[in-house]
Amino acid sequence: MAEPANRRIEAVRRHLLPPLPPSPLLHSNPSSSPAVVDPSPVVIGGMVLDIHAKPSVPPLPGTTVPGMVKYVSGGVARNIAECMSKLGTQPFMISVVGNDMAGDLLLKYWRSAGLCTEGILQVNDVSTPVVSNVFDGTGELIAGVASVGAVEKFLVPSWIYRFHHHISNAPLILLDANLPPDSLAAACMMAYESGVPVFFEPVSVVKSRRIAPIAKYITCTSPNEIELVAMANSLSPSVKYNFEKMEHCKDKAKAVEYVFEMLSPAIFFLLEKGIKLLVVTLGSNGVFICCKEHTNFMKDQRKCKQTPFSRQLVEKLDVCFPSNNPINLCRESSSRTCVFHLPAISASVISLTGAGDCLVGGVLSALCGGLDIIQSVAVGVAVAKASVESEANIPDNISATSVAGMLQ
Repeated sequence: MAEPANRRIEAVRRHLLPPLPPSPLLHSNPSSSPAVVDPSPVVIGGMVLDIHAKPSVPPLPGTTVPGMVKYVSGGVARNIAECMSKLGTQPFMISVVGNDMAGDLLLKYWRSAGLCTEGILQVNDVSTPVVSNVFDGTGELIAGVASVGAVEKFLVPSWIYRFHHHISNAPLILLDANLPPDSLAAACMMAYESGVPVFFEPVSVVKSRRIAPIAKYITCTSPNEIELVAMANSLSPSVKYNFEKMEHCKDKAKAVEYVFEMLSPAIFFLLEKGIKLLVVTLGSNGVFICCKEHTNFMKDQRKCKQTPFSRQLVEKLDVCFPSNNPINLCRESSSRTCVFHLPAISASVISLTGAGDCLVGGVLSALCGGLDIIQSVAVGVAVAKASVESEANIPDNISATSVAGMLQ
């Protein structure tokens, strides 16, 4: 007889999960009796205070210039969770901040948005993750410095395990690759035991390689072209994959065809390694959606909650994005690989910061609301468009009507 899932998870907790590093907890309220937990998506990763500096005149070496400096709540996982909340999906966030000005600002904003702080660990003698970015006049990043050691040191398996009831009841979980490898593995195993889909957000080329030990647990991931190749190479000891961008191609169709030819070996390799769904972001060229035939991302539809936002979207999108596209379009064999391309939506770019996080937040919120894969990625593309047209990481003015209008 198979060993009960809760017993296997308990064994993981005892033998694989180290205790929290010694430090007084300042904000920690795990429920003492978490037997009944509403199914909410769980987002695990970094909360960061972004400092954005944008000069109003060309910067000069060795001196300051006038411009705009502002604090922005950021971090890949935090941005995704906030985006989901603005789309009507209430995520449960597991993260860490310090007992300092940056940590207080992040927690104050989180509470003001009506979001749960139960899973956010606040500790003494730790600096909250901070990223300082300098942009040029067009919104492109010139330079940045990141201090995110708190995530590596304190977002450990034993803290994540305290919320295994939330994970086991979630419709899906998202892990950002800022997590240390042992925390990624622990979260994956907890989700796997309960049949919960795992979404892996690569964060960067270097950290995307952290997928290698956990690839068999990953349901979906959302790399760009370079992260995709890095992930494939981390899993391939012999064959090496590569990608070279096509320069100065004005023909979008040819550019997309070239990118697919370059990336398809890595795409097919990662799908063969067990990843069910790849959402490959291509910048201005849009998105590739890659999966095996009959891929079912949301295994337990009972955990999906249709929100007013998703209900409106279903009504509006059924016309231009009929549901169950992957099943209707793939009929040859159960092992057939399906690749779809969704173009980007033209945008008046103000800032590119947060666009990728908004795409993922839109995808996950739509999936949790009962939309299918194609519809959900289309929603993500539209929310990303709204993001690049906003100064904020996560735009405020997102509505079902505006998203559906952009897609139609």
